[in-house]
Amino acid sequence: MGGIKSSIARKVAMALSGLFLVLFLAQHFTINFTSVVSPDTFNEISQFMGTNFLVQAVLQPILIFGVIFHFVMGFILEARNRSARSIGYAKFDGNANSPWVSRNMLISGIVVLAFLGLHFYDFWVHEMQVKYLQGDMSGLNEAGEFRYYEETVAKFAGQPIRVAIYVFSFIFLMLHLLHGFASSFQTMGVNNKYSKGIRTFTKAFAIVIPMGFVFIAIFHYLNNL
Repeated sequence: MGGIKSSIARKVAMALSGLFLVLFLAQHFTINFTSVVSPDTFNEISQFMGTNFLVQAVLQPILIFGVIFHFVMGFILEARNRSARSIGYAKFDGNANSPWVSRNMLISGIVVLAFLGLHFYDFWVHEMQVKYLQGDMSGLNEAGEFRYYEETVAKFAGQPIRVAIYVFSFIFLMLHLLHGFASSFQTMGVNNKYSKGIRTFTKAFAIVIPMGFVFIAIFHYLNNL
């Protein structure tokens, strides 16, 4: 990251990492949504993803690097923006011409980053303990059945505070995407006859995917009252 010196290069790097994470987000939502419609399918996909060498040894490290890179680059850009202007970021008022989401990407990003810490603790850390510390790659519970669905449901069933945290975090993810997703294409220089369609798509994605995650959390909570 130290080799990315120009402002344009940093913004392009930020945009590319953001687009990469958007692809992962879509894939992650698709897998998680199967927990609503087909627990067996969710279990099978989870077992495949959790034991596939390419996913675990190649794609997972790339994803972790992408997350770290995106957020570190965001902090770097914000720090340089602060130093380049006389009025601090927090001193912009609500009457500014730019919308709130574009002026507060750092705030929404910090909320999302904090949520990722919880999410990693809930799922990723547990999986690493079971698979690589305990050496259990079977994906089975004591009854000999795949454990992924029941473990996912257990995170939300009877856990109203955790569900509320998830809902709050995904609302901020939505706000982050409403500006960031479309801005990534602008940063990449996409300005043609498809621009309007891209803006429409990015806004729809920014709303549907986070709200889809909200639906999943609330569904498992209500379905197990």
